[in-house]
Amino acid sequence: MGDIQEKFSKKFSGYPKVYRSPARINIIGEHVDYLGGLVLPAAIQFSTDLAMLPNSSNRYRIYSVHYDSLVEVETLSKQSDQKWANYILGVIDELKKEGYIFGGFDLVVDGNIPQGSGLSSSASLEVGVCFAISDCFKLGIPREKIAVIGQRAENNFVGTKCGIMDQFIISVGKQDMCILLDTETLSYSYTQLDMEGYEFYLVNSHVKHSLETSAYNQRRAECESAFRKLQTHFKNAKNLYSINQNEINFLDFQFTAEEHKRLKHVFGEKDRTREIIKAFSEKRMVDAAGILSRTHDSLSQLFEVSCEEIDFLQSTLLSLGVLGARMIGGGFGGCILVLDSINNRNSIEENVKKKYYEKYKIETEFYSFTISDGVNSVNKI
Repeated sequence: MGDIQEKFSKKFSGYPKVYRSPARINIIGEHVDYLGGLVLPAAIQFSTDLAMLPNSSNRYRIYSVHYDSLVEVETLSKQSDQKWANYILGVIDELKKEGYIFGGFDLVVDGNIPQGSGLSSSASLEVGVCFAISDCFKLGIPREKIAVIGQRAENNFVGTKCGIMDQFIISVGKQDMCILLDTETLSYSYTQLDMEGYEFYLVNSHVKHSLETSAYNQRRAECESAFRKLQTHFKNAKNLYSINQNEINFLDFQFTAEEHKRLKHVFGEKDRTREIIKAFSEKRMVDAAGILSRTHDSLSQLFEVSCEEIDFLQSTLLSLGVLGARMIGGGFGGCILVLDSINNRNSIEENVKKKYYEKYKIETEFYSFTISDGVNSVNKI
């Protein structure tokens, strides 16, 4: 806490409030949160740290430690050369649209979420900023609404048509708990996983291909176009995820090859989510790990959001004996989530790093993590 306050004092004056907004993982339910699907995410201890203080003006003065960059605006407009600031300005824009009244502020942003890792640094920033504004200006915004405002900021101002999952778990997360979230109704319940003898960890590929935003939006558009075709028969369907695939004759709808593959992923992920929840409840961790690997295959082959480096890492991990692994996040790089027996990591980590570097000349990192609380204030003044 003291570190970001010190950084604040170097740029601005006064004693700020400090906030911590976590990263997230998603155990299963990938690329279905914008289609009304069920997801099983958790907040983790990597975080965006924010120091904020109202400045008695209508100006927003925002400094990023990571980019060593200061943006100062009064009129909200998209920043073409300081794109990191758009996630913050988008939140301000959405709050104004909602009718919330608040003044200008000084803000310093720092943190330790690996950039481009698929751990949702963007949603962490959006939720952190919205929570900080609500707290500093006593707006009283519920956590669930903070999540929705963060998503709208990314959809409308930034331009990535993401779903609600990332912002939601970062808003409502609890230590040692994941949530089962229905992204259609936003109803959710907390679940504690019994990990005795097993562990999750992350492997960072340190690649991030520029396709992510454009391809992410394209995949969503393909799902939406497939749903429009299905609605000619399933007139009361509220979303794609709610349709029973066993009632579909795929030949009746003239799907494109891409639409067909996207549908197979969505319906397969629906089945896998049901299967893994049952496996966790029955403490069948080996089966749960295998389901994660099947999700990776689907994301790579059917939803086509993986990349060569990620597929190599995942297959290498499996060949060396891990129980299950899959890519997480939007795709085209980032991290792999591993579920394995405790202590197996020690015997494979150096081997994986060596094989990956030999092939791509890129270093990879292994991260342990703990499941954490959602966004919160760190200090009280």
